[in-house]
Amino acid sequence: MPRTRGRAPAGGRADALSQEVVVGAAIALLDELGERGLTFRLLAEQLQTGTGALYWHVSSKDELVALAADQVLGHAVAADLDPAPSAGTALHALAIAVFDAFDQHPWAAPHVSAPPTLPNALRLLDRIGTLVARTGLPAEQRFAVSTAIFYYITGVSAQIIAPRAPLNATTERDAYLAQTAEHWQNLDPADYPFLTLITKDLRHHADRDQFITGLDILLRGLKTSADT
Repeated sequence: MPRTRGRAPAGGRADALSQEVVVGAAIALLDELGERGLTFRLLAEQLQTGTGALYWHVSSKDELVALAADQVLGHAVAADLDPAPSAGTALHALAIAVFDAFDQHPWAAPHVSAPPTLPNALRLLDRIGTLVARTGLPAEQRFAVSTAIFYYITGVSAQIIAPRAPLNATTERDAYLAQTAEHWQNLDPADYPFLTLITKDLRHHADRDQFITGLDILLRGLKTSADT
């Protein structure tokens, strides 16, 4: 994004920074402290500058976090994936690369907008659409299928990973799942016959495996549609 926000701070300090540097430092703080812990004051201290210099590059904390999430996504989209395999295999690898990137930065996934607007989210959707077209799916179906895959990758990642982001050191993932499973177990089985039977699966499932299971079903459906 062009540097057009706010007013240049005295002394030219904004020229010592770049938006990329500011966003990179924000990612480090978000990983360490979470979204609530990130403040412009703390970020300015980390960069040894003033808050005015930060506002020269980003207009608000919301924009900063969105840019940070997009940068995280960019590392996955730019991954050096083998271009040779089938479109379905490439989609599978791309989706897992995105999930793994979000898994390393649990705060990020909820900030990828749908439909996408920031550069790397746009690149992700474009990459998905290009691969979907390679499957031979009819052109009139490509928008719906490509956006559905984009929404699955980003939305399901957010649903699976994001609940871990606000957990503090005393509430690890296993404890969080155990608390949720206990709540489900105490539900009335007459009203919730499925949930009361799968509490063991909730306690012990692997997030990545859960994501891949749904992804495989989605991509098998794509292959079936493209082959008919």
